[in-house]
Amino acid sequence: MSEGRSGRLLDLSAHAPPTRPPARLCPAVLDLSGLHGLDPPGPRPLREPLELYLAQVGAQDEQALQRAGELLDAEERARAAAFRHDRDRDAYVVAHAALRGVLSVLLGVRAQALPLARDPCAGCGGPHGRPTLRTPGVHFSLSHSGGLVMVALAPEPVGVDVEGLATVRTVLGAQSALHPAEARELALLPEHGRPAAFTRAWVRKEAYLKGLGTGLVRDPSLDYVGTGPAPRSPAPEWTLRDVLVPSGYAAAVALRTP
Repeated sequence: MSEGRSGRLLDLSAHAPPTRPPARLCPAVLDLSGLHGLDPPGPRPLREPLELYLAQVGAQDEQALQRAGELLDAEERARAAAFRHDRDRDAYVVAHAALRGVLSVLLGVRAQALPLARDPCAGCGGPHGRPTLRTPGVHFSLSHSGGLVMVALAPEPVGVDVEGLATVRTVLGAQSALHPAEARELALLPEHGRPAAFTRAWVRKEAYLKGLGTGLVRDPSLDYVGTGPAPRSPAPEWTLRDVLVPSGYAAAVALRTP
């Protein structure tokens, strides 16, 4: 699989089977500075049932970060300004600029002018749920952790999650998030193998719950996704796949099949 040249958005699903999400993702980097001020040539159809994009926060220079911030709307800029640490603010800016960038190319709308809205919160019903696009036939999901950002686009509901590997302390404190069968699987592993196994299960659960639209309002222990090398789809109408990402992270994508 080839990497994209700097300055171009890369469709990372080009070699994936047409009926299921890919199990791999090239470590291509989106050059966010190339998105600023451009008029997209026009809308294009989704080329695959799933398109995945990756951005690395540390790959963006100061100019790219500044221009990325200019792609955000007023609410996003306010959220970015509220972060206390530069690394967290930069990750938020890169994530939301990357999302606007790939949607801009897909829809043929300038990134700054995208009609993004927010769904009602799945927990309280307030106007601060997940971002959404009032465009039929286009679904997306966004996740960022540490220095990585992932964006998924699909014609059906989709969820994506990326996380840094859990610590031993995190694993010990989050046992209640596991399905009973997953807890038993984890207990059979040597201690040094549990953080990676737990993180695999966690990103699978988050991806699925994002796809459902509930997020963690739904108890993650209800759904069995497995802790082993191969994920288990929690429902017949959903396909769940791990995504290969740089060392130190785990990621997964969940796609509802039509």
